[in-house]
Amino acid sequence: MTQTAPATASAPPVTPPAASAPARRLIGVDVARAVAILAMFAAHVGPDAELRGARLLMVAADGRAPAVFTLIAGFSLALANGGRQPRRTPGGFRAVAVRCTVLALLGLALAAPGRGILGILTFYAAYFLAAEPFTRLRPRALTVLAATGIVLGPVLSYVLGPLAGYRVSGRGGIPRPEDLTSFSGVVDLLDKTLLSGAYPFLTYFPYVVVGLALGRLVDVHRRKPAVKLAVWGTVTAVVGYGTSWLLVDHGGGRQAILEAIARHHAWALDREDPVVSVLARQFGAIPSTDWHWLLLSGPYSQTPFETLGNVGVGAALIGLCLLAVRVRTVATVLRPLAVVGTMALSVYTLHAIALFSFAHGVTGWVPLMWFCVAALVGCWVWERCFATTALRYGPLESALRALTRATARKD
Repeated sequence: MTQTAPATASAPPVTPPAASAPARRLIGVDVARAVAILAMFAAHVGPDAELRGARLLMVAADGRAPAVFTLIAGFSLALANGGRQPRRTPGGFRAVAVRCTVLALLGLALAAPGRGILGILTFYAAYFLAAEPFTRLRPRALTVLAATGIVLGPVLSYVLGPLAGYRVSGRGGIPRPEDLTSFSGVVDLLDKTLLSGAYPFLTYFPYVVVGLALGRLVDVHRRKPAVKLAVWGTVTAVVGYGTSWLLVDHGGGRQAILEAIARHHAWALDREDPVVSVLARQFGAIPSTDWHWLLLSGPYSQTPFETLGNVGVGAALIGLCLLAVRVRTVATVLRPLAVVGTMALSVYTLHAIALFSFAHGVTGWVPLMWFCVAALVGCWVWERCFATTALRYGPLESALRALTRATARKD
């Protein structure tokens, strides 16, 4: 999400690598992650999303990139901890704390310029730190927690918003370095991380738990579980978005929301779509002025129906990619995408630097093409140059691996 265009949120998939994982599994998950990266590029530098022509691709990317990234991160975290047979990872909580500290500091550094994207790395650090105890839970417990979080997270966000001063507006910020310079700043940082930020813990952590549950349930070595994941993911997406459409457009929800807009956001009534205009000012999160807002499923609305739909999209994407790489020729064709997926943190960081420096405010099909080409070619060249070294995972990924291993050796 750029700070001037709230409809372009995104998130990088930062995942602990599983060294012992079979190549087929890694390729499938990495391809899914790379697809989400391209969706992130589309959200940041692509043309505006429209329901016509080629811009339908932008509609597919709009609002789903951060959710899918986060879900894939949870899925990969489960795999890194043994998948269906959980195991204790080297370094334990100390390694997790080191990794999260690095992510948080990197996120604060990328936020320092004050322009560019609304980065998610600092939020990611909170997600991963909180997820560590969940990695040892059984699939049934994770499934129950995920289902509860999908509903309860957005509802709590709606209820707590007015108590924190966000009844009508005020959400959408990100933690910044200056937040660490005073007590009130630290309080504000915690508020943004948990409740009012662009990717608040309350509404985004459920994606991590869903990913963990799927990583525990799905046998990524077999075809049938991948088929089920793709099918049930598609069904879940249709149920999430479709139910919202029925309730909003045919069940009186939109009229109730428009009445709330007339009371609290009268400035939006003369816009082409008052609902979209209000959400754009909110940086995605719904205002806490009428319960009917929770029926929406539009991009960045952070409601139960949007979360459910996004969960379905993420699950279907993982399932389809796992199926695709089972075909040798398809796996070969998709190999460049998989390489991008292995270097997600580095790709995200470099694209964030580009967007707050020389590419700030640049959008269109041509910039999107160049970002995609740069990622694909750059990652391929890096892998060719360092294929037999510890740097083959990407510069930042390799640094995190080295830190994690150094921490593990202390145990």
